[in-house]
Amino acid sequence: MSIVVTAASGHFGRAAVESLLARGADPASVVATSRRPESLADLAERGVDVRRADYSDPDSLRTALAGAERVLLVSGDEFGQRVAQHTAVIEAAVAAGASLVAYTSAPHADTTSLALAAEHAATEKVLLAATADEGVDHVLLRNGWYVENYTGQVDTFLEHGVVGATGEGRVSVALRREYAEAAAAVLLGDGHAGATYELGGEAVTLAEIAAAVAEATGREVAHHDVTVSELEQVLLGAGLPEPAAQTFADVDRGIAAGELQVPTDDLTRLLGRAPLGLRDAVREALGA
Repeated sequence: MSIVVTAASGHFGRAAVESLLARGADPASVVATSRRPESLADLAERGVDVRRADYSDPDSLRTALAGAERVLLVSGDEFGQRVAQHTAVIEAAVAAGASLVAYTSAPHADTTSLALAAEHAATEKVLLAATADEGVDHVLLRNGWYVENYTGQVDTFLEHGVVGATGEGRVSVALRREYAEAAAAVLLGDGHAGATYELGGEAVTLAEIAAAVAEATGREVAHHDVTVSELEQVLLGAGLPEPAAQTFADVDRGIAAGELQVPTDDLTRLLGRAPLGLRDAVREALGA
């Protein structure tokens, strides 16, 4: 069985490939694609089939996905371009005769009001239409928030505290590698066709995240709750372009409204164990 993982030079794609190998996949059956295949040289040395694929280059996608049986479409990061790019990957997977396409989406993508989820929702529609027409199975992996989204800002937290507009809202967090392991379980397993998995770990407040970072670093980390408009100004002051500042401030609005809380055990079932709790996950992420 040939399993293609797109965007394998990114954090999530790399973790997905590693998870496939850790779960016993034959390296020769795993295809890792990237715009920069040279960045995957170490995987090639381990027997993984490394190919060039650029979401904006349909010809490269057709070549990279040739012979694919199962495909993990890792969502891109070029906001505003992603629907067209994802559509090109889906079309290449269908043309290759793939039997299953799994897509890394966002929590409650078809119902959420989060601006960040709009391209995910649109991609889901494309995927469902394409797979229905061509008889290809699909799986929606609606990944919750990464712990690393917060621990990646630890220097800022230590200097300025955790600034957010979430109130007492909770966000379901897990390590990136845990979501990647869940994707690998789907790609290697059976019985997932047509499934939509709402994936998330412990549901925590921003104040609890600040406390976990403080505990892990041994440093004081304050938590400052502000309004959405105030947060947007903070992000603009930090140098984010206005569209990005608006989008990320809107994420906090969504957290306050409960839109990034995932009340299912889907991640636990796919992993075969509970994901790490917040404190242990923060320690692992900071240690990495």
